[in-house]
Amino acid sequence: MFHAGLLKKNTDTGSRLRDWPAHYLRCAETAQDPRLKAFYAAGIPAADTPLRATPLMALDIETTGLDPVRDGIVSIGTVPLRGEVIETSASRHWLLKPRVDLSDESITIHGITHSHIANAPDLNDVLGDILETLAGHVVVVHYRTIERQFLNGGLLPRIGEGIDFPVIDTMELEARRYRPKPPGFWARLFGRKTPPRVSIRLADSRSRFGLPHYRPHDALTDALACAELLQAQIAHRYSWDAPVGTFWR
Repeated sequence: MFHAGLLKKNTDTGSRLRDWPAHYLRCAETAQDPRLKAFYAAGIPAADTPLRATPLMALDIETTGLDPVRDGIVSIGTVPLRGEVIETSASRHWLLKPRVDLSDESITIHGITHSHIANAPDLNDVLGDILETLAGHVVVVHYRTIERQFLNGGLLPRIGEGIDFPVIDTMELEARRYRPKPPGFWARLFGRKTPPRVSIRLADSRSRFGLPHYRPHDALTDALACAELLQAQIAHRYSWDAPVGTFWR
C-alpha cells in the first residue's frame, strides 16, 4: 500500500449512513457483467448487525502508482476475519499483470518486478475469483481511497462497469482519535493550540497497540496487518457488539 500522504485529495463520497443493503439490491438488478451481478446478489449485512457477527474481509492492493485512472493493480491480498478470529487459512493472494508498465518507484516500494508479473494474469482473468472472495463481506482497509478507487478503476475499462462496496477504514478510526478538528477562531484567541500531529500510517498505528512490525508493501501481509489493527482498535476503544454501521463508509 502506498503512503496515503502522497495521494491527491480524497474524493470519496461514501457515507456512513448509506443504506448499503438497498444499494446492493439495486446494483444486482442493473449490473450487466455476471460476475459483478453475483457479487451484489450475495448481499451485505444490515447496518444494525453487531460487528462481531459481520463477515469482514481485510483487503490490500499494490499498484503501479497513485492514480486509479492511469495506474494499475499488481497484487491483491485478502484476509477474512469474524470478530476476534482471523481466518488466516482462508487468506488469498493474486499477482496481476497490469496494462501499464511498472514504474521504478513502484518497484522500489513493493518489490514486484517485470519478471514477477511476466506470466501473471490480467485482472479480468481472475475477476470472478476476486469478487467471489469479497462477496457478502464488509471490506476492511487502511485508507479507503486506494482499494475502492483502484478496483473501480480496474473494472471500468475491462467490463464497462465500476464497483462500490462498504469499507471499514482503520486509518479513519485512527483519525477520529488523533486528528481532531483544529480549534476555531475563539479557541485560538484564548490560547488553545492545535495538538501535535500524530502519524496514522499503518505501521505507526499498529505500534501504538504494541502489534509486531511487518515488512510493508506486501498485499497479503498488509491485509493481515490491517485485520490485526482493527481487532486492536475495537478491543481497546469500541465494542464488538457495536453495529457495523457505526464504522463503515
